[in-house]
Amino acid sequence: MKEELLHYIWKFQLLNSLELTTSAGDVIQVIKTGEKNTNAGPDFFSGQIKIGRTIWAGNIEIHINSSDWNKHKHHNDPAYDNVILHVVYNHDTEVFTSKNRQIQVLELANLVDKTVFEKYQALISKQRQIPCQQFLPSIDDFTLKNWQGRLVVERLESKTNEILNSLQETGNDWEETFFRLLAKNFGFKVNALPFEQVAKALPYKYLKKHNDNLFQLEALLLGQAGYLEANLVDDYAMSLQTEYCFLKTKFNLKPIENHLWKMFRLRPSNFPTIRLVQFAKLIHGSSYLFSNCVESSSLREVRKLLDVHLSGYWENHFQLDKPSVTSSKTLGESSVNILIINTIVPLMFQFGKRKNKPERMEKALEFLHEIKAEKNSIISNWESNGIKVESSFVSQAMIHLKNEYCDKVRCLDCVLGNKILKD
Repeated sequence: MKEELLHYIWKFQLLNSLELTTSAGDVIQVIKTGEKNTNAGPDFFSGQIKIGRTIWAGNIEIHINSSDWNKHKHHNDPAYDNVILHVVYNHDTEVFTSKNRQIQVLELANLVDKTVFEKYQALISKQRQIPCQQFLPSIDDFTLKNWQGRLVVERLESKTNEILNSLQETGNDWEETFFRLLAKNFGFKVNALPFEQVAKALPYKYLKKHNDNLFQLEALLLGQAGYLEANLVDDYAMSLQTEYCFLKTKFNLKPIENHLWKMFRLRPSNFPTIRLVQFAKLIHGSSYLFSNCVESSSLREVRKLLDVHLSGYWENHFQLDKPSVTSSKTLGESSVNILIINTIVPLMFQFGKRKNKPERMEKALEFLHEIKAEKNSIISNWESNGIKVESSFVSQAMIHLKNEYCDKVRCLDCVLGNKILKD
């Protein structure tokens, strides 16, 4: 038995309300369950009940056993003097306020359908990756789709702190914030951290000054990533090194430690050097990349902005000083989708919210509907349990559900868990 379940039962009145009586035998009518308190003090504020002919207004405290009142020292705490009802699963002793007033008790043990407890135990047993797996077939499409819509917005809102912190650090500079988030996501999880460090060590304003010169952009990014500190031998690599030395002095730059980059098990097309020069190509000639992305009217426009093709030296190199067979090095469709999902959509959504442009928020959600669902173990698990995941709108919702609700066993906060317990 967990106290949080008793809170849930009280909040939604999942009990036989026709048989409510105090431990003294007086009939109780619940008028208002009260507002859930998430801070110190009684569990529910501003409740209202009728006992006999008297209407009581005040707070509600909930425990597994009545004796928990004394264990928690509430009998000595004036903050609990306004408690009008003590809701417990098991009534094992009478309790009193600090002013020695006896608290009326409602015992739940025989008032709640046993299936509620059985379903709850099944949900929190942690025997499955998805706690409600066995109950999923009973969830109707309307409930699921409405919950998915709320989960997507919640996921986008969860990224607010990162964006707001960056805005604060950059003096409310949306372009710099966009640059940092885009750089981080260009690392595609494996190298997100060093890519983000490069972005913070190389302000976007410096890149903008040279965004008409791809060679200088490559020198700045590769140099700040620590790739131009070694002894290089081929002409292009040495030229980049020479250019970086000049720009490093000009802007008083300090490169990050090169050992931070991870290459183990990476395909050559995903090597950090390739990602860095692709990032340089993306910035090249794009003075208004941020505004063009967040103001885009179609997904096609965004994809065009992120369409990167490497040429010249990089056609037959994956790393400096190491020639390879000639190959096309572009951002694949899945990579572009990830950048849109993790960068463009959150920025567009938050920009629309902060600038009072609801059409931008709607456009961000529209993009998610148009993009194919990601393919990963979380999505595969949902699909194997009968959940259709046909777009990134749904996949983002289900990823958030798994990470923030299923993994944390927050079934009582989940619409699906609510539906299961109430049915």
